[in-house]
Amino acid sequence: MKLDHSQPLEYSTEQNRLNILGFWIFLGAEIMLFATLFTTYFVYQSRYGNGPSGGEIFEITPVLFETIVLLTSSFTIGLAIHAMRIDRKKAMLVFLGITLVLGLIFLATEIYEFTHYYHVGLTLQTSGFSAILLTTLGTHGAHVTFGLFWGTMILMQIKKRGLNPQTANKSFIFSLYWHFLDVVWIFIFSFIYLKGMM
Repeated sequence: MKLDHSQPLEYSTEQNRLNILGFWIFLGAEIMLFATLFTTYFVYQSRYGNGPSGGEIFEITPVLFETIVLLTSSFTIGLAIHAMRIDRKKAMLVFLGITLVLGLIFLATEIYEFTHYYHVGLTLQTSGFSAILLTTLGTHGAHVTFGLFWGTMILMQIKKRGLNPQTANKSFIFSLYWHFLDVVWIFIFSFIYLKGMM
């Protein structure tokens, strides 16, 4: 395996560069998935029949909390990658761990939110609005859940094997994924929650 020392560790081999390119292509497909969900939501947002509307069920406090937590986790994963690039393994593990804890807090808040929706009568069968709302939020939540498992595996690998071209590549690709989830959440926060509260 030939290392290119002029590149950051995550880009230092040809295979690593191909992995990153492949992941960008994968993110393109993920963008299409969420674009489809958002488009469907915009079609069904006012079709709530006898069920509650967004204005009746959305609460600013948990949503704002989720947003702050997830945006903070985007900052900490950035710090983890910076620590990785300057070969600070311990700092990298700390920031990656903080990112995962914040992701867990986000997920717990989302579960609380889903429980609240259920208690006010919002289920997948209530209306077109409720079905697409829960599907969109659930899809994002499932991605965060997957990210938590993925990030934990990377943390364990770095602890065991240290920082090398493979673990650096995996960490960088994970950071791209995590930033992507944050961008999707900004759209959810802006176009579903804030718009729904108006």
